Amino acid sequence: MTIRSNEFALRGPFLSCIDNPFSVGDGQALHYEADGLIIIENGKITAAGAYSETKHQLQNHAITHYADQLIVPGFIDTHVHYPQTQMIGAYGNQLIEWLNTYTFPAEMQFADSEHANYVAEVFLNELLRVGTTTAAVYCTVHPGSADALFEAAQKRRMRIIAGKVLMDRNAPEGLSDTAQSGYDDSLNLIEKWHGTDRLLYAVTPRFAPTSTPAQLDATASLLKKHPTCYLQTHLSENNDELSWVAELFPNSRDYLAVYEKYDLVGPKSIFGHAIYLHEREWQALSDANAVIAHCPTSNFFLGSGVFNQKRALQPDAPLQPVRTGLATDVGAGTSFSMLQTMGEAYKAGQLKSYPLSATKAFYLATRGAAEALSVSEQIGTIAAGYEADLSVLNLHSTPLIDFRMQYCDSIEEALFVQMILADDRATHAVYVSGELVYDTEKTTWHTNISKVEA
Repeated sequence: MTIRSNEFALRGPFLSCIDNPFSVGDGQALHYEADGLIIIENGKITAAGAYSETKHQLQNHAITHYADQLIVPGFIDTHVHYPQTQMIGAYGNQLIEWLNTYTFPAEMQFADSEHANYVAEVFLNELLRVGTTTAAVYCTVHPGSADALFEAAQKRRMRIIAGKVLMDRNAPEGLSDTAQSGYDDSLNLIEKWHGTDRLLYAVTPRFAPTSTPAQLDATASLLKKHPTCYLQTHLSENNDELSWVAELFPNSRDYLAVYEKYDLVGPKSIFGHAIYLHEREWQALSDANAVIAHCPTSNFFLGSGVFNQKRALQPDAPLQPVRTGLATDVGAGTSFSMLQTMGEAYKAGQLKSYPLSATKAFYLATRGAAEALSVSEQIGTIAAGYEADLSVLNLHSTPLIDFRMQYCDSIEEALFVQMILADDRATHAVYVSGELVYDTEKTTWHTNISKVEA
């Protein structure tokens, strides 16, 4: 049964970033209502504020009261591989060996449309179960893998950015396309899915070593033909990868220059990892208004390195920041939970003498991620006019957290406890486009989708 009401309201504490804490400071960026009211009509927020000041706008709205919970914007994952759901937690090895040993064999199975449909269902259920309502997603080289994901996301009314992977070299037989077939398949998918409902397309060369110059040139042609599409790929994740790129592209002065040569660095270009950048590359990314997806659990799991959060995010004239969002990067990433990802980002900051406050980490998983993905006018903030993608958090989800919360003196401290100690058990309820899709107190799943137990 679908539970959907065109007009309803949520009452309870809510939290939202209204500005960039890296620029204006935590106190100016965070908005908290201890007793808030969020009015939702036709999938959008029409009012949000203190209950005492907003209740006069209620008419016949049914009210759900989350008195002991915390309502936040739905989390946003800026870089994740849905075909790798089945291999999350695969043992050891660094990037290149890990790809060859685990990733490529798993992705070859997505030639089977039934398998792709099955994993897409599991993947999106997992996102919702941890309160993630939007993600930038890598599929496989098979166009059917993208169809499967978009179809499953469309049923859930989710805002998803995704694309089929492009790989025309250095990949196994059965997991490769050509410059022309990759172009044709991507073009068909763009025309079918980009801008349909809440779905958006990302042209997706896996990374420079698996695309020939001809394919990178074809990627540029796709983006010129459809300039509202995204570009997503990987950048400077691993030292061996950097050496490989230097061998394959000997005339490029650094890794980013490979993508610059093909005009692939712009405001809708999302680069995963970006651990080993020269200052020239930092400045070029900033000048192009490009985006970095910061993947701390993956960076630690594969031993890739530690991302320089301070250089990316903190304005320090004359150096300029780079738009950045948090990402799980499952399956090298070890959790779908953005709360756990926030906690790992804090640890990454500690290793670079720049630990993130709860407000800053929360921003990177909500409003900041929306800004990075160029959808900040639609999602990432609780305010009138925004799409009603919301996650309701249980702030007492384990006995330890319940005990620890007794000693929290502020909402910032409570949020920090959640990002260090909480996991998927903290997700109490999730709303997508104004529809209740997950609720731990009821029958769990509420959408009329084919349920797949996660």
